[in-house]
Amino acid sequence: MSSEQGSSARAILYAFLANFGIAVTKTAAAVYTNSGSMLAEAIHSYADCTNQVLLFLGLRQAAKPATPEHPLGFGKAGYFWSFIVALLLFSIGGLFSIYEGFHKLHAPEPLHKAWIALGVLGIAIVLETASLLGCLREIARMRGQQSFKDWLRHTRNAELVVVLGEDIAALAGLAIAFVFVSLAAVTGDTRWDAIGSIAIGVVLILVAVFVAARIRKLLIGKSAEPRLRESIDRLIAADPAIEELMNTITLQMGPQILLAAKIRMRPGLSIDEAVRQINELERRIKQAHPEVGWCFVEPDVSD
Repeated sequence: MSSEQGSSARAILYAFLANFGIAVTKTAAAVYTNSGSMLAEAIHSYADCTNQVLLFLGLRQAAKPATPEHPLGFGKAGYFWSFIVALLLFSIGGLFSIYEGFHKLHAPEPLHKAWIALGVLGIAIVLETASLLGCLREIARMRGQQSFKDWLRHTRNAELVVVLGEDIAALAGLAIAFVFVSLAAVTGDTRWDAIGSIAIGVVLILVAVFVAARIRKLLIGKSAEPRLRESIDRLIAADPAIEELMNTITLQMGPQILLAAKIRMRPGLSIDEAVRQINELERRIKQAHPEVGWCFVEPDVSD
C-alpha cells in the first residue's frame, strides 16, 4: 500500500471508530428523549459507518495487481466506491433526515429529558472533532507546502475528500442538532427539533452533491495534479537528447498515473541510441515520481 493509500486508510479508520461510538450513543439518546434531530443524527452516523467500510473496500480493490483483462489495474475502484458513498450520504443521510423532520413537524411528540440529548451531542462533537483533526493531519502529510485550498481544488485522492466532507457535514449537523434541541427544550415547542432535523438533511445533501461532483470528474477521467504535470514536463524538456517536448498526456488511475509523451529527438541519433535515451528517460521519470505507473514516450517529428 502506497503512502497516499496509507494516509487514506488512517483517516477512514479515525472516522469509523468515532462514528460507530457516536451512532450507538445517539440511538440510545434518540429512543429515550424522542428527539427527531437526535434520530436524524443517529441515522447519519450509521450511514457514515457504512460509508467508511465501503471506502476501505475501495482502497483494497484499488491495490489489486493488474490482470490481462484489466491491464491498467483497479485503481479507479476507489472512485466508484467513493461515488456510491456520496449517493448514500445523499439518500440515507440527507433525505431520511428531511423526511423525519417533516414527520415530526406535522405530528410533534414531546421531548423527554432533553439534557441527555444535549450531553450526547456534546460528546459527539468532541469525537467528531478528533476524527476531523485526524483527517486534516493526514491531508497535511500529503499536501506538504501546498496550501489547503490548492490541495482541495487539485487533489485526486477521492477517499480523503469523502472523509473530509463527511466529517465537516457531521460537525455541522451536530452543531445544528445542539442548537435546535436546545431551542425545543427552552421554548417547549418541539417543532424546533423537527426544523433541526430538516436543516441537518439539507446540509448532508449539499455535502453529498459537492463530493459527487468531485468524484464524477475522476470517474470520467482526469489528468494528474498540475504540480506533477509541470514537474514531469520540466524533467523531459531538460533531457539533452530531446530537441522538443511536443505533448504530454497524463491520466489519474487511482493512486497511480499513466503518462504518454510525444518528443522530437536530437538529430543524428541512431535508432539504438534513441531507444537507450528514451528508456533512460522513462527510468528517471519513475524514479523522480514513483506514482507514475505507466510511461509511454513516443519519438516523432510533428505533433
